[in-house]
Amino acid sequence: MPLIPGEALPYFENMIYLPIIISILERDREVIETSSFKLKGPYINIVENTLKTVRADLKETNNYARRKNMKLIKRGKDGTFTEYAFIQNGYEDKRRYMNIRLRNRTEELISIYFAMVESQGTRGVATT
Repeated sequence: MPLIPGEALPYFENMIYLPIIISILERDREVIETSSFKLKGPYINIVENTLKTVRADLKETNNYARRKNMKLIKRGKDGTFTEYAFIQNGYEDKRRYMNIRLRNRTEELISIYFAMVESQGTRGVATT
């Protein structure tokens, strides 16, 4: 029997990825705000709405982690891997993630969040 239950793993991964996504989107928002875009509003709105969704998911994840006595610790990073410790109810599971995998998965999740935000918006506004 594994020490860390399988249903906890997606929450541990959310604890890794969601803060990274928030950090990236906050930086991107700053870049958009200081850029020479003619119409910044639509881009800022997408980023802001995505940030709101990601923050809500992180809050839900943190609430779950608190209820289930879960803790994530970043143990170290080198050129190839980042190591995390997943801790739950006194059990610790060390996991190593390839940095390229972290980057690719973060990009994939940002695309998923953008699609979610877009689907919540209005379609076909510019009809003639």
